[in-house]
Amino acid sequence: MTLLIANRQRAKKISTQHLRLITTALLAELKVADADLGIALVGAKEMARVNWQFLQHEGSTDVITFDHAEATTSLKDASRIHGELFICVDDAIAQAKQFGSTWQSEVVRYVVHGVLHLLGYDDLQPELRRVMKREENRLVRRLAARFSLAQLARPVKMSA
Repeated sequence: MTLLIANRQRAKKISTQHLRLITTALLAELKVADADLGIALVGAKEMARVNWQFLQHEGSTDVITFDHAEATTSLKDASRIHGELFICVDDAIAQAKQFGSTWQSEVVRYVVHGVLHLLGYDDLQPELRRVMKREENRLVRRLAARFSLAQLARPVKMSA
C-alpha cells in the first residue's frame, strides 16, 4: 500500500501522521487490500485552479477525486484503489461553521467521500447520493469513535 499525504496549505497546521492513521483505518474498514492513494491538502486558490483546469468548474470546492485505476472491466475491484484526492482545508473550515462541526471532521469526511468515489460510489443522482451519504456518515462516525479527530490539528510547539 502506498499512501502519500502532502500538506500544501497554510490555513491550519495539520498532523499528516494522524491523517495517515485515520486513512489507513478507513481503508482497512472498507477492506481495501491494495491502495495507491495520494492526498493533497490545499487552499482555496489551488483548489479553484485544479477545479477549473480539470473540470472547468469555477471556484473552490471541498474535495476533488481523480481515479487513476485502469478501467479493464465494468466492475470495479473494491479491494484495490489507485487515485488522488484534493482536499480544500479552507472549504473544510467554512463548512464546519455552516454545519456546526469541526474542520477536522470535515477533512476526514472529505477523505471518506473521495475514497468512496474511488470504490465506485456515485452522487450524481438523488438515490445514489443518499446511499453514498449514508455510507459516508457511517464511516465518519466509526472513525470518530476510534480516533480523536481533534488531533488532526497539529499543536504549535512553544519555544523556551
